[in-house]
Order: sequence, then structure tokens, then C-alpha cells
Amino acid sequence: MKFVDQVRIEVKAGDGGRGCVSFRREKFIPKGGPDGGDGGKGGDVYFVVDSALSTLLDYRYMHHYKAKNGMPGLGKTMHGKNGESLELRVPPGTLVYDDETDELLTDLTEPGERILFLAGGQGGRGNARFATSTNRAPRHAQPGIEGEAKSLRLELKLLADVGLVGLPNAGKSTLISSVSKAKPKVADYPFTTLVPNLGVVPYGGYKTMVMADIPGLIEGASEGHGLGTRFLRHVERTDLFLHLVDLTCMQEGDPFENFQMLNNELTNYDDSLSQKPQMVVLTKMDVPEAKELAQEMTMHFESLGYPVFQISAVTGEGLKELVHAVGEELDRRREEQVPAPLDSEDSSD
Repeated sequence: MKFVDQVRIEVKAGDGGRGCVSFRREKFIPKGGPDGGDGGKGGDVYFVVDSALSTLLDYRYMHHYKAKNGMPGLGKTMHGKNGESLELRVPPGTLVYDDETDELLTDLTEPGERILFLAGGQGGRGNARFATSTNRAPRHAQPGIEGEAKSLRLELKLLADVGLVGLPNAGKSTLISSVSKAKPKVADYPFTTLVPNLGVVPYGGYKTMVMADIPGLIEGASEGHGLGTRFLRHVERTDLFLHLVDLTCMQEGDPFENFQMLNNELTNYDDSLSQKPQMVVLTKMDVPEAKELAQEMTMHFESLGYPVFQISAVTGEGLKELVHAVGEELDRRREEQVPAPLDSEDSSD
């Protein structure tokens, strides 16, 4: 499936139907009077958060969306049919911006959430509504009110518990494919992964966490180098980072300097990212040269306060321990976010 995380669309609610000008004409009733009905209301536009979606691909090739108009009123004071509403289904994590003012209009994060976004126009009143004691045969009715319309920009920021960061070819795709059913492309050259990948990772028997593989992080990414800022937005909503460090000769430069460089890029993009907890993951422990450096680098990172794990996604070494530790950290953070129950004495006041 093609990954699309930013689109522009035009959205319009339905127009109200016009009111009807009609007069009652029946045999033996010479002065029936006005009986024009009201027009129907235009259809509304709703956004619906669908957890089965993970991309904005549905909006990539179709840019104009309009709810149905209300039907005109009819004689015998019959109300016109209301226009059918329009539902726009989007993945969790979709932000809706006004494309003209760049104002954030809504942030859609909860699966199943359904919000009214644009209201349809009210139908016009028929001439039966305008009959008075001095104007018994009104010959005018109201037109329907136009529905609301907006030019929108939709942006997707993936919702994930854990974000995998690291230089290209650090082993992110191999890791996510080893601990989940995600099947990203894996190859021995940089920038194999060109789109973010999500994987659901089981832990603790029955619990799961969502892991996101974020591609394209290199020096200058916060300024648009490489895949640039296009995918950096997807790390903003994660609870913690797994920072993958490759100790083999495939990565140029000092591993610790590369680690600091990527952290600087995250901070330059959004300073709040520096506050997120990180675990350091030394990858490719099946390669002898990486194994030789692992102990020294572990001691170095641990002296700076980082939890460190040594893994090989190919042989499975260290994967269970890593998943268990990440799961425990997520559980601890979630417990801290749950508000404490009110004390029984306080609740009785």
C-alpha cells in the first residue's frame, strides 16, 4: 500500500433546498390558500476516525468532496427531503488544517471518533410560512442557505508507543519485522525504507504495543536533508525512542558521535523530543566486529544514564529482553498518566 501522509482537499456541506410557492387547489374549495412546503436541509460533513486505515491514500487522487443538497419543498406543505450527509474516514493521528490560514481545526486521534465538521445549509421556507391576515396569498418563498465550505490540508502523524530512530541501515526494519508481523523492505543499502512502517508487538502475555520505524534520519534532517522533515513529524507522538546504533563498519564515523548527531537533529526539529525517554539498542551482534565493541559502548552509554540492550534481529539474541523492558517502561508511564482515584472522605464533602 502506498503511504500518503499529506493531502489537500476541498470540502463542502450540502445546500439547503429552496422553499416552494404553491396554492391549494381542490374542487369546491375556491380559496384554498398557500401550501408551499419548506426545502430540505443540506447534508452535513463528518470526519470519522477509522483504526483500519494507516494512510491518507484515499484522498490522494480525489480532491473535491460535497454532501448532498436538500430537496426543494413541494405543494400540500410537503417538506423537501434532507440531503445525505458525507463521512470522511481518516486514520488515527490525522490533523485537519485550514489550507488558507494554516489554522489547526481539529486533531483526530481516538478510533471511532465522529465529529461534525461542516454543517449543511438550512432549507428555505415555503410560501405557506408567510401567510398573514393581511397577506393571504404570498407569492414568494426563501431560497435555501448554502452549506459551509473549506479548503483543507490533512496531515497524518502516526500514533505509536515506540519510535525506532537511527541512521539508515542501522537495523530498524529488521528489528520491527522480527518482533511483529510487519514486513518492511530489508536490504543492505541505505534508505531501503522510504515510508514509515507500523508493527504491533505482543508483550506480557496479552498486551500489545505499536512500534514505528521512522526512515530517513541523517545529519541535517531537521533542515530537509535526506528525506528531511517529511517523516520527522511521525516521531512526535511516540512515548519513547529506541535509538539503534550500528557498531559495524557499514556506518561511517564514531558510533557515539552519530548517536549525538541524531539526537541534535531531533532537538532541532522539536525541542520537546529531547525530553522523551530513550533506550539505546546496539544492533547486529551476530557480526564479530560489533560484538567486540559492544561491551565498551555499553559501559559508555550506561555511564550517561541510558538503558542499553545488545541484540541481533537475525539470530534473535536479546529480542525478548528488549521487548520485555520496553513493555515494562510503557506500563509504568501509563500508570503515571492515570489520575489517582478520589479519596472516599474527599468525595463525601
